[in-house]
Amino acid sequence: MERQINLNEVSDGKLYGLDDMVRADCAGCAGCSACCRGMGRSVVLDPLDVHRLTSGTGMSVETLLHGYLELNVVDGIILPNLRMAGGEEACMFLNEEGRCKIHAYRPGICRIFPLGRLYEDGSFRYFLQIHECARGNRSKIKVKKWIDTPDGKTYDRYISDWHYFLKDLQRQIENSTEESAAKTVCMYVLKQFYLTPFDGNRDFYTQFYDRLESAAGILF
Repeated sequence: MERQINLNEVSDGKLYGLDDMVRADCAGCAGCSACCRGMGRSVVLDPLDVHRLTSGTGMSVETLLHGYLELNVVDGIILPNLRMAGGEEACMFLNEEGRCKIHAYRPGICRIFPLGRLYEDGSFRYFLQIHECARGNRSKIKVKKWIDTPDGKTYDRYISDWHYFLKDLQRQIENSTEESAAKTVCMYVLKQFYLTPFDGNRDFYTQFYDRLESAAGILF
């Protein structure tokens, strides 16, 4: 989900890479789950997020969409996001104690919080959202340790490539004269990258880039 922001108003004014130290470590949140409530539709999931969720929970995407996830239009493309429920709009994956039941395979947006991503020049850098985390006195931690994802450079490249692929699709839809273009693109993306399972015995990134190459040949 793309936001128009003034970086000086929402961050400490710095941009971070994987090997930089950033004051983001909340020491296990100590029982706080504020960032898991009231997030609306903002925790948008990429294909790796959904692959992790299906592998970790043992549920199919269709089953997850019946309770834990929902589909919404994000910058012109239909994508899944975490569902919030109840009076406090709590994430469906919180337990009764307010702790995350899927922490080991939580989505990327949850992993990087309170960091955000600033996309520019075909890539992105991380920035610290200074007003978003309710916990004070956070400690410094290396970015790649905080996001807790193996092979951080490959992951960052994947996130960047996915983002700019969606941006290209958005422009294609906006420039199309065919009324059915948006529906065709959205249905293809959902099937190709979300509803068709990735093989858990094979490298995810290899499979993703195979599908991305196929999509480029069909959609562009």
